Amino acid sequence: MRLDAPAAADLIAAFDDEGKPIASICHGAQLLISADVLDGRTVTAYWSLKPDVENAGATFQDEPVVVDGSLVTSRYPDDLPVFTEEFLDLLDEASPGGDE
Repeated sequence: MRLDAPAAADLIAAFDDEGKPIASICHGAQLLISADVLDGRTVTAYWSLKPDVENAGATFQDEPVVVDGSLVTSRYPDDLPVFTEEFLDLLDEASPGGDE
């Protein structure tokens, strides 16, 4: 996605504006930064991105998964089980008739 970063960032920003679910793991936070959707959010990412995430206005937490509204973030592939579970829950809640 970073090869077409402007279009990807626009898509992420549009999803964020509409409150649609967004999932980001590992270095995916770089696209969230490019989309300018992190200000005031709490997220996680690969540890080396902590300064970048904080410079974008977010609070960084070193946790397997962090959910902030419609945004689910995770650190690295070892976190996939909890990341996937949280994102699927968010998708279910966002779907028509979800969370009933």
